[in-house]
Amino acid sequence: MSILQRYFTSQIMKAVFFVLMAFLALFAFFDLVAEINSVGRGVYKLKHAFAYILLNIPGYIYELMPVAVLIGTIYVLARFASNSEFTIMRASSLSTMQAAWILIRIGLVFMIFTSVIGEFVTPYTATMASEFRDDKLLRDRSMRGLSRTGIWSRDSIYANSKDGEVIGSRYINIAGLRTDRTIRQVAFYEFDLEQQLRRIVTASQGRYLGDQEWELSDVTVETLTIPGKPGETRFPASAPEFRTQKFASLNLHSDLTPTILSVLAVDATKMSAYDLAVYNRHMEANSQDTAAYKIAFWKKIVYPFSIFVMMALALPFAYLHFRSGGISVKIFTGIMIGVLFMLLNSLFSHIGLLNTWPPLLTAILPSIVFLLFACGALWWVERH
Repeated sequence: MSILQRYFTSQIMKAVFFVLMAFLALFAFFDLVAEINSVGRGVYKLKHAFAYILLNIPGYIYELMPVAVLIGTIYVLARFASNSEFTIMRASSLSTMQAAWILIRIGLVFMIFTSVIGEFVTPYTATMASEFRDDKLLRDRSMRGLSRTGIWSRDSIYANSKDGEVIGSRYINIAGLRTDRTIRQVAFYEFDLEQQLRRIVTASQGRYLGDQEWELSDVTVETLTIPGKPGETRFPASAPEFRTQKFASLNLHSDLTPTILSVLAVDATKMSAYDLAVYNRHMEANSQDTAAYKIAFWKKIVYPFSIFVMMALALPFAYLHFRSGGISVKIFTGIMIGVLFMLLNSLFSHIGLLNTWPPLLTAILPSIVFLLFACGALWWVERH
């Protein structure tokens, strides 16, 4: 059994590596074609485009790993079947459960590798790639998925700035986040507990000092006051009045930190589960809708386990015997299954969000569907 384990492992590792390299080369070429249009802007040159593409490679490894495992495993098992090697193995008492156990142990290695890439490598390189590209293009960092009005967020206002009871809420608008983690064109709209607007703070720039403290520059503070007596309804005595003050600089406490802002600078699929959890807690604390990020969090947890689903889908191909062109047909089938899995995985995220399905169910459902299909296919080939 140990000999078969080593043989399966070496063959599948080589095949998966080859398939992954082919996919990465293809996606890198597509990225290079897309980046050609940006070459020449700012100080962005062709060598910078190559560096940017290289920094995005870990993200592609994470996304493509299950498909590469599926195609590589199908190729190896199809070759075993074509050369009658698998038939000899079965005649030598290799059961379906033993073959599955061999694949599970190989899949465990791929799962750990995918988890490390997705949790530790991709978030770092994706952020670095975004900062590097925007710095060379001489522009603020692009915020994927945000509207032209910039970044919108919300936090709470406390009685003693940093602690104490909540006395209101604050809506924050930021035009852009620079590569040095400073923010530009920021506005704070502060409301009391009755959702009455009380103060507007605008600044041309903000610098994070640490401990949830921001130093704002070129500040304008507009305070809303009602001069009328309590219960007074006669206009203009009850009309609101703005009092405007200007400051060269002003310190302001906010739950919003550069770490939370950087979460918005990359695709959710390239964020770590830890960052997603932190951002979810921030949104929940400020009564914001967290459905999309909860789905992204659970997909981050579940996605590496899809390696085992791909292994299960590949196993039935070892029982199918084709002589003429059999391996190419099986590989093509594997590619189609892999593409279908990726499409459904993305589609279910949107369907779950629209239908308010539980985030965990939304993330795990595609894998369950394909696993049931794999079990059904394996049962069928064993009976026939």
